[in-house]
Amino acid sequence: MTGILLTSSVQELSASEFALDIAWDSEYISEGRNNLDKGGIAWGVASVIQDDLMAFVALGRGDQTHYIEWDFGVEYTVHLHEYLDATLGYQRLEFYGDERGSDNELFSSLTYTGIDWLVPAVSYTYATEADGYFIEVSLHSPWEITELFNVTPYILQGFDFQYVTEQHDGANHIQFGVEVGYALSNNVELSAHFSRTKALEDIKRETLVEGVKGSLNQTYVGVHVNWAF
Repeated sequence: MTGILLTSSVQELSASEFALDIAWDSEYISEGRNNLDKGGIAWGVASVIQDDLMAFVALGRGDQTHYIEWDFGVEYTVHLHEYLDATLGYQRLEFYGDERGSDNELFSSLTYTGIDWLVPAVSYTYATEADGYFIEVSLHSPWEITELFNVTPYILQGFDFQYVTEQHDGANHIQFGVEVGYALSNNVELSAHFSRTKALEDIKRETLVEGVKGSLNQTYVGVHVNWAF
């Protein structure tokens, strides 16, 4: 698993020194897979920013399944160009559920912001437990409908290289959806998303080996409140 939710939420903090995030997803989806047998997951995230350095701690709990996850990490942003930013980070993950587990992840990203309505990005995550890495290439298209309301459709492609499975290296899934945000005040924003994943070769081979039947695609929604101060 990976703290994709954490990195996406903390990157919204702008120049704020401290922030709290509360989020809920109807399913716990990462790498195109549902990580819980039933129900969704709620997250609480606290983060601190000093210049380009950020530290965060996150707690996730399943709402219908006995599952708890703690994530602790740091992230540093490097401004390569006026419109090109890179991030480098590390996080420790601790899992509590039917089985106890832990992992260490090194992650990075590259984002280009030179076009207002189209933001391409690529992210990389390496997990020490699996000794593999996962890459996501994404396009977000943010549109400011009013000063308070914005809509951002997006699409991303995931590639798995022994991060989740060893049966196949390459195309893992495609995910697309739309995110909407509304500023309740100068430092509080409410957002929501609708997302859909489509399984590609890596997931298909994994489920074939495990004898899983039924649809391999996932549809889920979520809500998120960010309070920065």
